[in-house]
Parts: sequence; C-alpha cells; structure tokens
Amino acid sequence: MLQSCRFALQPRSLPFRAGRLVQKVDRTVTQRTMATYKAIQIQEQGGIDKMKLVNLEKPVPTGTDVLIRNAFGSVNYIDTYHRSGLYPVNLPFTVGVDGAGTVEAVGEGVQDLKPGDRVAWFARSGGYAEYALSPASKVVKVPDALSLEQAVTCMVQGMTAVSLVTMVYEVKAGDYVLVHAAAGGTGQLIVQLASALGAHVIGTTSTPEKARVAQAAGARDVILYTQASVEEEVARITGGRGVAVVYDGVGKDTFSSSLKSLGLLGTLASFGNASGKVPAVELFQLTNNNIKLMRPSLFEFIKQDEGAFRALATRTFKYVLDGTLRVSIHKVFPLAEAAKAHEEIEGRKTVGKILLKT
Repeated sequence: MLQSCRFALQPRSLPFRAGRLVQKVDRTVTQRTMATYKAIQIQEQGGIDKMKLVNLEKPVPTGTDVLIRNAFGSVNYIDTYHRSGLYPVNLPFTVGVDGAGTVEAVGEGVQDLKPGDRVAWFARSGGYAEYALSPASKVVKVPDALSLEQAVTCMVQGMTAVSLVTMVYEVKAGDYVLVHAAAGGTGQLIVQLASALGAHVIGTTSTPEKARVAQAAGARDVILYTQASVEEEVARITGGRGVAVVYDGVGKDTFSSSLKSLGLLGTLASFGNASGKVPAVELFQLTNNNIKLMRPSLFEFIKQDEGAFRALATRTFKYVLDGTLRVSIHKVFPLAEAAKAHEEIEGRKTVGKILLKT
C-alpha cells in the first residue's frame, strides 16, 4: 500500500493573551492509508512494451460521477491507436474505453444509479483497470438476462455495429452490403444485423476458417482477399451492380477496393485503421458512381445529447436479448496480460471479442 503523511494540529490549551484566544498546538505525524487499484497505463506512446501495470489511488466520485468496480474491460482497435500514437492522448494514459462491472459509489448528484447496480460504461479512458470513474450519463444498467461479458461487448463493438447499420447507412432488405474483416468482433455483429434486416451480405476474410465464421454470422458470400480480387468478386456477385454500402474497419489496405466495389450513390463507411491510416483522399476519387464517403465515430454519435449513449446502448442490449445479435468471445486475458491481448488483435488473430478480466 502506498502511504502518505500529513501534519495534524491538535489543541493543548486555550489561554487568553492580549485579549485574544491563542491555541497551542503539537505537530504530530499521522499516517493515512490510501486505497489503490491496478491499471494498465502508458507514460509515452509507442509499442506494446509501453504498457505498464501500475498502482493508482482509488478516486472518490463527486457530482455526477460514478465509481465502478470493473469485472471486465474490453480490447478494441482504438486502444492500439491510443497506445501507438496514431491518436493523440494526454499522458499518462490509462488504456481502454469501455468496461462492465458493479457500481461501488456515486457522487451526490447521481439519482438513478446506486452501489451494487450491474452496469456497463463507455468513456475516453480507464477500461484496463480494476476501477473506473465515469460520468453517470455514460453508464447504463445491464439487464438481468445479460452477462457482464455480453454487456461489455455491446459497448464499443455492439454500438458501433448498430450505429453503422442503422444510422450511417440505413440498410434495407435487398441491399448488397460489403463487410471487411467479417469474422472479427465488430464485423460479425455488422454481418448479423445487416442480414437480419434482409440484406445480401458479402464478407471478406483472410482464411477459410474465418470465412466459415462469417458465413455462420449470416454472410451469403465470403471473399478470401488473400486469394482473389475483392472488387472483381463483388462485380461478379452483384452482376456488375456494385454494393450499396461498404463497412470498412481495415483502412489502408482495403480503401481502394472498397471504392471500386460501390454502386451508384454507394456509401463508404471507413470506420477503422486496422491495417494503417488511410492516405489522403482526392475528391475526384468519389466522382465515379457519385460515391458518399464518411468517417464515422461512435464518440460523435453520443456526445451531443446526454441521453444518446443510454438510448444506443439500450437498443444494442435489445438486439442481443432478442437474438438478432449473438456475442462471440474470442479470448479472456488477465489484466496483467494486456500486452498479449494487443499482440492478438494487431496480429489479426481474433475471431470475436477480446476481454480483460480485471
């Protein structure tokens, strides 16, 4: 345990001098034991080795903040961007943007959450830790019928899938939809939801094993991008029509084929950089087929309205509860093995969600 010292002023006597009260004091040293918790932090951005297991002082929630004892933190691609330096962060930085657990304490301004509530949360940092402090507006109660593992998967990955399929481009029955990395955690959820809405989903994967996962999620066709041209296969499958939307979380390696796979007035939703940052785009590249390009961010969808996060989270929970979305857990690592989790996700070895047990 970390310890700190403070001086306590203790009265000895109360004599009057020159018409005023004088207080004699002894300076005695007392010790205050601080409650601490474990977290994964970076002091500087860079490789996996920059992540360190540290002890931090447990915060006390005030105002509308909520202190949560995490049961699970989730590992998302955005965590690798924060760690590597692709996205700037304030240092030191506690990695992870979402988690699930139990409310331990609430600030005086919190009315609808209480200690003991099972919750999931979404914030700018703090997921790779035993405790997290989050604004109440970004904390949602977990239905009794959902496990905490399911709930935390509904945060970044689940809400991303729902926002992409129902807000970025509203998928309709009969649409041709292309989903890159269709066997990954987010990819599977996009495939499931688009399929449930009646779309003809085309997935891309790197291996036959992953192709079977994508087909099980609902993809009617799967292209092995390591063996065939994506745009040529899309043209063949769609009869030259192209797809209505491409959901591309891969980035640099797939951006060109995504553009070429779109039909008239098609939408390219480039929402990730798993293979690296997309190079600068010239506007004339969008001329053919009058393409619409968007770089959607889940943070942007929920920041404007205090109730937006809970509404989207609740909607995502509903899709899991009614079976529309089926959560797939790839692996669960101990908190101290966060580096191994990053190796797994950056190596594109995942088929489903990676969690950290905190």
